[in-house]
Amino acid sequence: MPQAVSRPIGAVLEPIERIAEILFGVIMTLTFTCSLAFGAADRLQVRTMLIGALGCNLAWGIIDAGMYLITRINAESRKVAAVRAMREAATGSAARRVLADSLHPLLESALSNDQLELICQNLRQIPEPVESFGLTNRDWLGAGSVCLLCFLSTFPIAIPFIFVSETRFALRISNAVAVMLLALCGYAFGYRSGISPWVTALSMVAFGAAMVGVAIALGG
Repeated sequence: MPQAVSRPIGAVLEPIERIAEILFGVIMTLTFTCSLAFGAADRLQVRTMLIGALGCNLAWGIIDAGMYLITRINAESRKVAAVRAMREAATGSAARRVLADSLHPLLESALSNDQLELICQNLRQIPEPVESFGLTNRDWLGAGSVCLLCFLSTFPIAIPFIFVSETRFALRISNAVAVMLLALCGYAFGYRSGISPWVTALSMVAFGAAMVGVAIALGG
């Protein structure tokens, strides 16, 4: 199939994908920093916590990158399969069934059987799509971006423990930064999704706090 039109490097990941990775990294880091609230922690414990948070987010960043590549292979392979099925459709109604699985119902309903038949005819005139989808440089760059976002989201929450010697005060600063990041992620999510940004900002803070509580309660 023809290669998709390339987008700028900054658009390798969709905005929602970037928000999700930052959110995930923040929540994972909070499961480590909030564990210090249950007792007085010395510098050795803080150092161990920081190493654990960095290592955990790096590991999950690598796992998320792998899942991103698997998702890309699945998504593009389904597109190839849909094109092949459209080419082989015998009637407009058969093409409509294929299209219904690929498009939003409103888009599918806007096309008549004659228009679908014309699409099928045009598809039959182009070269046969490739048998399988291969990962591109863009996909690898996207996977690297996923890993990097998850890992880097650790630092804003961890930095107060590096520069502030008093653990409780560092924890308060760290928690304030985490709440701000959660709110920003929620606001951005709402803005991109057409939902009230302030509602989603508050909801994301509540959601993050709940996820941290669940993770700590279950030994995360």
